Amino acid sequence: MPLPARPRPAASPALQALALAASLAAAAPAMAQTNDELLKELRALRDRVTELEKKLQAATPPAATPAAGQWGMTPEQARELSRVAVKTESLQDSFADQGLKGLKISGQIDPTWIYNRRQKNASFVLLNNGGGRYTYDNGYFGMAVLDFEKETESGARWKLTLAPERGTGALANGGSIIHEASVSIPLTDLNTRLWVGQIPDWTGYELTLPAGNKLITHNLLFDTMAPTAYTGAVLDVTSGKWWLRGGLANMNTARTPSGERQPVLIYRVDYSRGEFSGFGFSGLHGKAANFAADGTYIDSSGVEQTFASAGRYTSLNLFEVDAFYTRGDLSLFGQLSYGQQKGSAIFNSDGQLRDAQWWGLSGLMGYKLSPRLEAVLRADYVKNTKNGGGLLGYSFDDDINGIGRGPGDIDGYAKGPGVGSNRYALSAGLNYLFDENTIFKLEYRLDGATQPVFLDVKTGGYARRNHLLGGSVVVSF
Repeated sequence: MPLPARPRPAASPALQALALAASLAAAAPAMAQTNDELLKELRALRDRVTELEKKLQAATPPAATPAAGQWGMTPEQARELSRVAVKTESLQDSFADQGLKGLKISGQIDPTWIYNRRQKNASFVLLNNGGGRYTYDNGYFGMAVLDFEKETESGARWKLTLAPERGTGALANGGSIIHEASVSIPLTDLNTRLWVGQIPDWTGYELTLPAGNKLITHNLLFDTMAPTAYTGAVLDVTSGKWWLRGGLANMNTARTPSGERQPVLIYRVDYSRGEFSGFGFSGLHGKAANFAADGTYIDSSGVEQTFASAGRYTSLNLFEVDAFYTRGDLSLFGQLSYGQQKGSAIFNSDGQLRDAQWWGLSGLMGYKLSPRLEAVLRADYVKNTKNGGGLLGYSFDDDINGIGRGPGDIDGYAKGPGVGSNRYALSAGLNYLFDENTIFKLEYRLDGATQPVFLDVKTGGYARRNHLLGGSVVVSF
């Protein structure tokens, strides 16, 4: 039985027009038409094809356009997106209303363990006030720090750093927990600012807080030659690769005592040559507390006398220059410092206060043994022999820090009462980046002097060298 013929699809109007054109073209030679008649027929054919194309386009349905705001989402998804948008706007408004916009909170803590051979002491260190005394084995470590920073829409920057027991306020402001309390206000533009408040010292290549340092302890120049903090007003200017700060402030005190009206001039200039190197220098000039004038002396007749109170603030000049180079696995830092203070030397005779003068060098090298492990070596030297010695804030023999004169046979001193000790320190350590927020530190430190100035608690005698071993965990966020 023959199969029924398969129906053929009807030709589209466009195909019909093309077939008609082809038929006419094929029949044209056989028909003896004039050129005018042929031209008329071709024009009619063109118009017909154009008309058929328009009908074809009209017959094709346009692509469906999604409803506004949906773009492929289901109605429920569109409603959920609207709810999220409303909640987000509400949270942003609440965030701004509560003063949280532009607020950054950070912090760090560094529980530390310290062994000091001559002091016969091995102890964990955290938040200890140490009787308010600052020593190289009891400095800015063992801290817990909480930092608040806020920038307003006008460009003002507000900063409050809390560091109980071990911050600058604990040493310079009667045990205050305030390490820094300052505000930076833009003047002509964001790069020209007025910086006022309590500001930690900016001297040298080492930072005050633990997270910014490669070793546990600080170098000798930081510990014995640098101020603690300033309370005052500073002009802060950034221009290209230069950063300049300068102003007037109280040094190491929130308010000077009665009778003192002169703030000190402070300044620091930094130049960044690029990503890998730069240098800076800082200075301080003015009057500062003279601790030698706070003591007593024995006059020529053997009577104990007190120094005149008028000499308790005397002229002080400090200047230092520092530089850095960091590239690849290698880090290099260096510092040279000089200082002098009128009438603040350790040695005095018959009420005659003598001037103190000192200078020092410090250098640090770090090398990455691996992306996480770094080896660090630091060397320090302090020249401090004039008039029995005397450094910034140290106008007395200090048998823990090794400052001043050692006991001996020349008028009771190793080199006489008028000769101080030069000091040096060599530190070797490792730091290991455990994770993004945690660093483990290990340090061995050898301290030495040209006289026996370190008290040995065990024997009661004095030695020229001391040994320190420390370990710490620095966690920051």
